[in-house]
Amino acid sequence: MVQAGSREVTSGSNDSFFALCTVSLPASNIIYMETGNTSKDPLHGVTLEKIITQLVEAYGWDELGYQIRINCFISNPSVQSSLKFLRKTPWARTKVEDFYKDALRKGKLK
Repeated sequence: MVQAGSREVTSGSNDSFFALCTVSLPASNIIYMETGNTSKDPLHGVTLEKIITQLVEAYGWDELGYQIRINCFISNPSVQSSLKFLRKTPWARTKVEDFYKDALRKGKLK
C-alpha cells in the first residue's frame, strides 16, 4: 500500500502506476551534483577582467603590448583602463579575445 496525496493506493488498483511517492531524507543525505562547463566556447563564463588578468600574469604588460598593438597595453597600462577601453571598442576586444584563445590552445595560460 502506498499513500499518494490524501488517498491510499493498493498495489492491485489501476491507479498504482500513477501513485506519487514522497521520501523525506535528512539534508546530510542529499548529494549535489556539480555540472561541468559543457560549452565548447573557451570564453564561456570568463569575464573580460579575468582574461586581461591572466594575460598580464602570463605575458606582462610589455609583451602584451608588443603582441597586441593596442595603446591601453602600451601607454600607462592598468587592468581598469584596459577594461574601460575594451568594453567601448569591439575590434580591440576581439583582438584580445582571439589572442586569449590562441594562448589557451598553446598552453600558455593556467
